[in-house]
Amino acid sequence: MNRRDLLKAAFAASLLPLALSSVGRALAGTGANLSRLLRRVRPGDPGWPEPAAWEALRQQVGGRLLKLQSPFAPGATAAARAEALAQIKNPFAIGDDPALTQTSGWLDAWASQPSTYAVAAESTADVVAAVNFAREHHLRLVVKGGGHSYQGTSNAPDSLLVWTRHMHDVALHDAFVGHGCAGSQVAQPAVSIGAGAMWIDAYDAVTTQGGRYVQGGGCTTVGVAGLVQSGGFGSFSKHYGTAAAGLLEAEVVTADGQVRIANACTNPDLYWGLKGGGGGSLGVVTRLTLRTRELPTFFGAVLGTIEASTDAAYRALIAKAIAFYRSDLFNPHWGEQMGFSGRKLHLSMLSHGLDQAQMEAVWAPFLAWVKARAEYRITEPVTIFALPAQRMWDADFMRQHVPGVMIADDRPGAPKHHAYWATNVGEAAWFLHAYQSAWLPATLLREGGQAALVDALFDAAREWSVGLHFNKGLAGAPAAEIAAAKDTATNPQVLDAFALAIIAGGGAPAFPGMPAPDLLAARRDADGIDKAMAALRKIAPDAGAYVSESNYFRRDWQRAFWGTNYPRLLAAKRRYDPHGLFFVHHGVGSEGWSGDGFTPVS
Repeated sequence: MNRRDLLKAAFAASLLPLALSSVGRALAGTGANLSRLLRRVRPGDPGWPEPAAWEALRQQVGGRLLKLQSPFAPGATAAARAEALAQIKNPFAIGDDPALTQTSGWLDAWASQPSTYAVAAESTADVVAAVNFAREHHLRLVVKGGGHSYQGTSNAPDSLLVWTRHMHDVALHDAFVGHGCAGSQVAQPAVSIGAGAMWIDAYDAVTTQGGRYVQGGGCTTVGVAGLVQSGGFGSFSKHYGTAAAGLLEAEVVTADGQVRIANACTNPDLYWGLKGGGGGSLGVVTRLTLRTRELPTFFGAVLGTIEASTDAAYRALIAKAIAFYRSDLFNPHWGEQMGFSGRKLHLSMLSHGLDQAQMEAVWAPFLAWVKARAEYRITEPVTIFALPAQRMWDADFMRQHVPGVMIADDRPGAPKHHAYWATNVGEAAWFLHAYQSAWLPATLLREGGQAALVDALFDAAREWSVGLHFNKGLAGAPAAEIAAAKDTATNPQVLDAFALAIIAGGGAPAFPGMPAPDLLAARRDADGIDKAMAALRKIAPDAGAYVSESNYFRRDWQRAFWGTNYPRLLAAKRRYDPHGLFFVHHGVGSEGWSGDGFTPVS
């Protein structure tokens, strides 16, 4: 069976409801309405748990059952609303409220709405209790750690939330061997991280305190568990690969309420599915163990903006930037972004393992070319600097030596190491107008392909800002990291992509109860983003997309997110969650359910 037929067969099969229970099958011959029988219940429905049942759950989880209300809801107190508004651009504060999400919604797609109840889990036993309660009472179940899902998968009204925020322990290992792997796995340095930890917690323990590196996300407030399950790119993925490829072991609560260990030797199909198969589809991860790596002496950055005076000059600038990237930056030392908008080239590149003199030597020819031509001006100074790699996530060091780059969580009692990048402020609580991504194949960097790439970027930049995230494509990475990423569920296109192109836009926070966004302006933005991506798709018509940074309305999401890996993922879903307890938008097996996850498709 060829690739296309294999995918078609899997997708057709997956349209069958995953929620066929033994009761449902017994009634199938009687003509009973299975969709109605298997539909999840909402407050007010006959099957909604009685107060006594909720009280029993509260007792079982040590009183950590919360009744949720948004601070912007009509019934919220003035003090709660004022506090939420004061902290609306602080991603730590948003994450500490189980009723909020890091994105406040998406135009014509979803709005951030709290669950009815949340279990504020502090242990795996709490998670087990919540999963069992949701299964037994036919509830819509939601899982949230960092709450950064652009797709809205970490919230749903009328649901029970498993909130893992308080499960944030971090423990270092000098010589870790997976459960059941003794004799077949070499011991290696690793770190075990609770599902509710954010990447700043991991980096503080592993890098600032421990002098090593763990491959994680660029944004410090993203949840560790969600990023690993989605694939997981960080600023230095061109050197270290993906976070998913670094997963050694996970503890997972599956739909039957069992606590399972997943690694290469125990439940290997579940383990593989967790490595990039998307968060919240196969179970609730409670703990992850990731390999740690040697830390270089230096990390560094190149920041600045160059503007062209004419369209012809801008096209030439794009061509020069792409040729320079191909000749000097297409290697494990460089990651992050070049941005193209209007007639501007935005530089936001990070380096691995180079000192300042080496970085300056790499960039000198390109900058000399720019400065020698009157049609260009540097509108934001091009700054090149290196810093000790161990201090990359040290908030005190960054505040003293690179002021303004990191912002501390200044709330009373906040952990000293909690800080976020100033560049992420705009994303805190934003309301998305549109978000699209596409992996661009490295063949476009060949001498014969660069002209088409330049034309596409020029056309796209006339419609909207385009970011080339070089660290989110693994072409140019070490062979060992590409091989490790190949053994994950992430779309294999990432192995041959030199960058992930991201085109996105959003506006001010718009949680329900706040002033409504300007919908006409938002739709104009979405139209511009669509046109910009269309320009890139002319040169990469079959480009897949990164599941965490993708179009909510994408129709071919199975192919785009996972490609030829989808049938295998679906098989793991059916084994560990045969009745579809875990549902997320465009997650594995979600085609068996209505868009809100409450009704099985019949």
